[in-house]
Amino acid sequence: MTPQALQDSIPAIFAPWIIAMGFEVADAGDDFVLLRMPVRPDYIHVGGVMCGQAAMAAADTAMVLALASKLGGFRPMTTVQLQTSFLRPISGSACTVRATVLRSGKSLAFGSIDIADEQGRLAVQATTTYALL
Repeated sequence: MTPQALQDSIPAIFAPWIIAMGFEVADAGDDFVLLRMPVRPDYIHVGGVMCGQAAMAAADTAMVLALASKLGGFRPMTTVQLQTSFLRPISGSACTVRATVLRSGKSLAFGSIDIADEQGRLAVQATTTYALL
């Protein structure tokens, strides 16, 4: 799927609060998607950095789009596992989220997500498992 096709699919796939996060599909291929995510003031917690919940929502969203790209379109799925490691804080006005499909079978898919801060430094790394319905 093209980046524009994936961008256009966001309102049809995700809940309104995910749509409101303002993801922009910057690039996509057969097994990956690259999103740009604004770091909005309401994602910042008392420590002055983006909260982990926003990063985990970004990781999950990016992987659903990467799987849609891999499968040639959205297919119903559910997150079975999302393991997240927070390596450094994210601040600034935006970050990038790259989701890569590692393997997609008949009923399960596995992926890896890297979230980088504005300077391109790896800040969050996640692995996921999805049940394809």
